[in-house]
Amino acid sequence: MFGRESKQTSAIDTLVGRTVHVQGDVDFSGGLHLDGRVAGNVRAAGASGSTLSVSEHGCIEGAVDVPNVVLNGTVKGDIYASGRLVLGVNAKVQGNVHYGVIEISLGAQIQGKLMQLEVPNERHG
Repeated sequence: MFGRESKQTSAIDTLVGRTVHVQGDVDFSGGLHLDGRVAGNVRAAGASGSTLSVSEHGCIEGAVDVPNVVLNGTVKGDIYASGRLVLGVNAKVQGNVHYGVIEISLGAQIQGKLMQLEVPNERHG
């Protein structure tokens, strides 16, 4: 509806289950789905097509620096999503949100600033 591109589904290469608690930073490439908790930063290692998916049970206490993020859980830290950021109805963010393109569902909560990232203009170079 309204012509939006909804084919942004990435394969899940890594799954962090609901009973898993990670202490420390997580670096990944490809697709990461989080049902558990991470006490540390989550970063995509150099891959522009990487996607982080956080379920309503997932929680990250640290910064997120991933090109594409689908959030239905909680992030207590800043989010840097240079590509697409989708905030679902159960999304809770306590931090600033830096995004390329954003989609926010009714019910999502943000305690922080929304800042669109500069997208290079292909016409100028």
